[in-house]
Amino acid sequence: MSKNEVITVRKHKKLGGSGILMNLVSYSLIGLFALACLIPFYLVILGSFTSDTYMIKNGYPLFPTGSWQFSLEGYNLCLKNPTEIISAYATTAGVTITGTVIAVFLATMTGYVLSRKDFPWRNHFSFFFFFTTLFSGGLVPSYLLCTRYLGFKNSYRALILPMAFSVWNMIIAKSFMAGIPASITESAKMDGAHDFLIYVKLILPLSKPLVATLSLFSALAYWNDWYNCMLYITDDNKFMLQYYLQRMLGSAEAMRRVAENSGIAITTVPLESMKMAMTVIATGPIILLYPFVQRYFVKGMTIGAVKG
Repeated sequence: MSKNEVITVRKHKKLGGSGILMNLVSYSLIGLFALACLIPFYLVILGSFTSDTYMIKNGYPLFPTGSWQFSLEGYNLCLKNPTEIISAYATTAGVTITGTVIAVFLATMTGYVLSRKDFPWRNHFSFFFFFTTLFSGGLVPSYLLCTRYLGFKNSYRALILPMAFSVWNMIIAKSFMAGIPASITESAKMDGAHDFLIYVKLILPLSKPLVATLSLFSALAYWNDWYNCMLYITDDNKFMLQYYLQRMLGSAEAMRRVAENSGIAITTVPLESMKMAMTVIATGPIILLYPFVQRYFVKGMTIGAVKG
């Protein structure tokens, strides 16, 4: 009997019948929950390759039947202007990368300062940060500030800076860094290191799970953002991917409604399959990115929750 088999037998003996049954039930429930989370993605991907006529008549197919019709009309319509969608992809990728770096830097640096017990004003600053989660200035003052005084109109700064700092991310960073022993910073100061050097050389390397977690949060927020683009951007060359696809879908929907109200039969706009194709195009990169940061994401969340 191999070493692994011996370890497995010992584990089963240690667990006993009730432990094995509990594990079986737990894994079964987790498996069913994972399946329930995957089914919507499966429906979206399958719907993006299904003809619009079939979905209008039969709904979204869970299992393709004999009457199922394969179609690429949704993708053909979304990719009809490849130059524009590539530009939107490039803008979104650039904003996401730049914004994520800035957001993680600000959240971790602020969280580190507020986690330091030798900082006398940390409770006062924490109150000011937390207060903004309860009350905000509103849309009109924010819009006037960004356009009239900061000059964010039709600028990439409007897509990055308004979302650059998240109080929620700062709270996670503060809770995580509070668990780092203070003796590390004290010994570094005795060796002559200043605060920023300690933050860069010691705190950040010890916070890799935290950085990965905040990077995922920030990247998702920037990638899915369309609201700031709608408010501040009118230049077609600076549209974010989400807003570009939303405008395209709105134009197709408006065209179909005008045609219907005018009594003109129009069947060349596959709106249903187009929606599914847009979802695949917009969420694909993030879904592919998630497996690479999953282990850091889980570890960062558990450590932050326990240490907080």
